[in-house]
Amino acid sequence: MTEKDIDTQAEQTEQEQEQAQAQVILTWFQHIQQVLKEQYEEYEVEGQIGNNPTYGPMFAFTLTKEGKTCSCGFFLNEIMRNFQTNPNAALWLSSFFVDLLRSPESHPLPNPPQSEDEAKALLDKHIVPYCATTVREEFPDQKIYVDLELHPEHGPVLEAGFVAVEEGNNTCALPLQYLMTLYLLNRDPAEPMVQAMYRLYEENGLGVSESN
Repeated sequence: MTEKDIDTQAEQTEQEQEQAQAQVILTWFQHIQQVLKEQYEEYEVEGQIGNNPTYGPMFAFTLTKEGKTCSCGFFLNEIMRNFQTNPNAALWLSSFFVDLLRSPESHPLPNPPQSEDEAKALLDKHIVPYCATTVREEFPDQKIYVDLELHPEHGPVLEAGFVAVEEGNNTCALPLQYLMTLYLLNRDPAEPMVQAMYRLYEENGLGVSESN
């Protein structure tokens, strides 16, 4: 076998792997779209497949009824994780549309920022303040610090923690890019930070110490 034959075989193998991966993505997309159609029978359900260079394949679905539309997006990895481990995965999926549908207004996906200045303004004026306020409101009995840090691998991150915890695992941090991606998917960017803070709250026994 010549070197050219080896290169050709490697290219064919790579193409086959890409085709197989594309089929997996499409299969999951069709499955999730069908789940939403069953959960929201009175709505027209449309979807699209995208890819984030950092977070991988993403799905976005739009529910339409009588001219009103509501859109929400998901990461493929979170969908796979939930549908493989969560017995109530369909309810988890549909729950993201509940508040959107309750609103009398349409909720299309937000327009992504078109420049670095627009992205910075979106983070500085909306996403970061919103996350900081939401975390503090979730734990009104605790002093919470929220700050921006620069992570060597993930770049700029939003870090939060409990002032009362001085040792051990006392902070959580999420990349600003991840928070913005959630926002652009019509998701609550503060939700994963609140969940992480609750884990810290329990791990450090803050609720226990206060009740004793």
